[in-house]
Amino acid sequence: MSVETVNPHTGLSEYRHELKAATEVEARLAAAAAAFPAWAALPLQTRGEHVRCAGAELRRRRDDIQRVMTAEMGKLRREALAEVEKCAGACDYYAEHAADYLRDTPIATEAASSYVCYEPIGCVMAVMPWNFPIWQVFRFLAPALMAGNVSVLKHASNVPRCADIIQEVLDAAGLPPGVFSVLHIDNAQAAEVLRDARVAAVTLTGSERAGRSIAANAGDQLKKCVMELGGSDAFVVLDDADLDMVVPAAVKSRFDNAGQTCIAAKRFVVTAGIADAFVERFVQAASQLRLGDPADEATTLAPMARQDLRDELHRQVEASIAAGAVPLLGCRPDDSHAGYPASILDAVAPGMPAYGEELFGPVASILRVADEAEAVQVANDTSFGLGGSVWTADAQAGERVARQLQCGAAFVNGIVRSDVRLPFGGSKRSGFGRELAEHGIHEFMNIKTIYVA
Repeated sequence: MSVETVNPHTGLSEYRHELKAATEVEARLAAAAAAFPAWAALPLQTRGEHVRCAGAELRRRRDDIQRVMTAEMGKLRREALAEVEKCAGACDYYAEHAADYLRDTPIATEAASSYVCYEPIGCVMAVMPWNFPIWQVFRFLAPALMAGNVSVLKHASNVPRCADIIQEVLDAAGLPPGVFSVLHIDNAQAAEVLRDARVAAVTLTGSERAGRSIAANAGDQLKKCVMELGGSDAFVVLDDADLDMVVPAAVKSRFDNAGQTCIAAKRFVVTAGIADAFVERFVQAASQLRLGDPADEATTLAPMARQDLRDELHRQVEASIAAGAVPLLGCRPDDSHAGYPASILDAVAPGMPAYGEELFGPVASILRVADEAEAVQVANDTSFGLGGSVWTADAQAGERVARQLQCGAAFVNGIVRSDVRLPFGGSKRSGFGRELAEHGIHEFMNIKTIYVA
């Protein structure tokens, strides 16, 4: 069976690839199982050399990788180049810091010696999305490899060449055969792979629907899983916020990557004293974004990754308008294949898709509130809990509000972002478990107690 990918800007066929037969999937699982003991036994420094080499190879091939991302999922050229560099930085970071994170931790007890040590668990299956097709993989892979685990990757079906180029990068970095393998498989095959006894755990970044399916499968098999799912992050603007700082941040946080990011600001919760001024300037700034060819440096808003995603977003917009939301900008599909202009909905209220659902595209929802207390209530009135930000001239007030937000990461006067130095993950229906920092490398390890009387 073959799968065709389509260029989201042109609508033309980009690439056709074959799904792997069961015999090839079996061969790659066998190779992963065979590679694990030797890879885990390597000195940490040696594993680090391979991971550093992967970072260097990413930088060497940055232009090739960028072109593939832009063609397959429509990412702006400059955003793609930045993504490649972020991946290379993660490789460098874990090669440098893994020894500290994996050092035995002494615990004082009545024993002569008691401590915690960290052991790799085996083959980690990764089910990854298309929106950050390189970063999402290296975000889990760099720490997993440094921990001594091996991995198989089931990438999104519309970014097969991104998956293949990751394989090429790691092969060039000298990873032994079987330490990392790409599986071009469908969802049914993925479920079978997860049930295989040679797979020890699974990590998924994707939709809530995918997370429920994978987590249920993993739970049935008693396998560890990390789920990074959807988000509907609140961008809370208090009365004393500096709009010269806030408005550019709002545009970037909502419209980067065509709004197709779990931690994008989606719900702009704005207090009454500043709401009119913020909305006026936000609309003006967003109207300057230019939708077009993502390979063109003049383009500032990328197309969405697929036409069906664009159509679903527009359905949510239309339903919200029918329920009383006021369109201030955009809110109509572009003539191009998967383009959707920068769009802003005002007067968003409970019961509308723009209030309760994740809008995974370039549409901002304005939620007007009376004061700080109502801002917190509305910000938390969501089933998601990935991130949130607070904008105010009073850092103490901002921190007070940030601590009340029900999410995995709360930023004060800063855009929510993933940073390799900080743990990343969500709460509520945004998933569980953590990636990045020390927490991420420990997720797929046996945290083992040693007690010597």
